Amino acid sequence: MKKLAGIFLGICLAFACTDIAAAQESQIAAPPKILTITREYLKPGRSGAAHVRTESAFVQALTRAKSSSHYLAMDAITGKPRTLFFSGYDSFEAWEKSVVAENKDAALSAALDRASAADGELLDSYDTAAFVYNEDGSYRAPVDIAHMRAFEIEVFHVRSGHRHEFDEGGKLVKAAMVKANPDAHWAMYDAVYGAPEGTVLIITPRKSAAEIDSDLANGPKFMAAMGEDGMKRLGEISTAAIASSESNLFVFNPRISYVSPGWIKADPDFWQPKAASATAKKAEKPGATQ
Repeated sequence: MKKLAGIFLGICLAFACTDIAAAQESQIAAPPKILTITREYLKPGRSGAAHVRTESAFVQALTRAKSSSHYLAMDAITGKPRTLFFSGYDSFEAWEKSVVAENKDAALSAALDRASAADGELLDSYDTAAFVYNEDGSYRAPVDIAHMRAFEIEVFHVRSGHRHEFDEGGKLVKAAMVKANPDAHWAMYDAVYGAPEGTVLIITPRKSAAEIDSDLANGPKFMAAMGEDGMKRLGEISTAAIASSESNLFVFNPRISYVSPGWIKADPDFWQPKAASATAKKAEKPGATQ
């Protein structure tokens, strides 16, 4: 299925990226309208425990300040060694207010500056991009992210002047997934700042790697739902609309995430493990996603 469906929307699986405020009993919410992603590329040999120590300083500083600038951190399983930090906002204005509030807190700003200096020693480079949620291109996007464990992220670069074809392909895939995989979910984000024009993200939440096996096994169902003519059209659209695409797998890292209290209540054993809490107390990021 990955090879065939990848012609247009990669594996054509369940995608979603939400900013859910889960409670004891999870509450499903729509994906954030604005998504910021900071990528930290680590120097060889500087990942793992060393990076957890420096990132814990950010978490501790934000916790002490009772900051509302929450973010989700995840480490790359494939591709270059890197860590991603996701933050969601209702608007660009909300993002701005978050940054302003952070800068006005002198103690917090000083702590974050110290943490940034230490963390910078481990980094080869970093960048930040902002994306806007594409509801029309998404499908059953709201999911319980607090209980997920990984994201499968695909990046598409759509050729200039061919977005209408890209969107047509998305509609074909959505129609087929209704029959092939009723439980599918995905959310689409379009780049606004910090990424090449025509960049589209599709993010798949995973509870476990077993879901990948299950979705791949649905390949024949997807092809049957598409039909011969549908698969042919999907191939034509891919050739015309997509300049390139890449898919990578990332696992959540609760030790360096600063998530909402709701997420912690929803799954405390994962989001606030005892070992991580003890480490955080010895240290003092944020803004990395801001």
